[in-house]
Amino acid sequence: MSAALFAADFVEGKDYVKVEGFPEAKTPVVREFFSYNCPHCYRMEHTLSPVVKQLGSDVSFERTPVGAGRPAWQLSQLAYYLAQTFKVTEQSHGAIFKQVQELAPFATEADVKRFFEGQGIAAADIDKALASADRSFTLMGYDNQTALSGISGVPSLLVNGKYMLNIQGRSSEELAALVKFVAKL
Repeated sequence: MSAALFAADFVEGKDYVKVEGFPEAKTPVVREFFSYNCPHCYRMEHTLSPVVKQLGSDVSFERTPVGAGRPAWQLSQLAYYLAQTFKVTEQSHGAIFKQVQELAPFATEADVKRFFEGQGIAAADIDKALASADRSFTLMGYDNQTALSGISGVPSLLVNGKYMLNIQGRSSEELAALVKFVAKL
């Protein structure tokens, strides 16, 4: 089905809702709020990956890991921070999901460090990143974005910082069309 056919049926209050949100630095952007510890997020990844490809350069795609005050989730936030710090997010994103969902969730900071050592990052570089002030600021930034977004759970998609999408039961094609439609509002 074409994106134009989907777009004709998109309705505020049903397919998306306007939320208080927060201003994005650039638009159009779709921001995924997720946790590596969330099985729904893990399953959603198979739908979302093709969406990102379909969006191409039309809409920027960003991720915000959610900690929700849960220690295991906060360790997953830390893993995402390290992936970003070492610029290995795209190649390690699926591996982190697999580690947490299929093998064993991170239980300690040392587990996160071992994971990245296994990805070829030097232990000294990991230690430096873990001890940096940037770590605290970045993790606080994730929490602030989550708090300001108005999400009630994960996975959630927020477009341009103010439109929360209803993503349940949508195909990749329909979800991409919805993102493109809402990004133009």
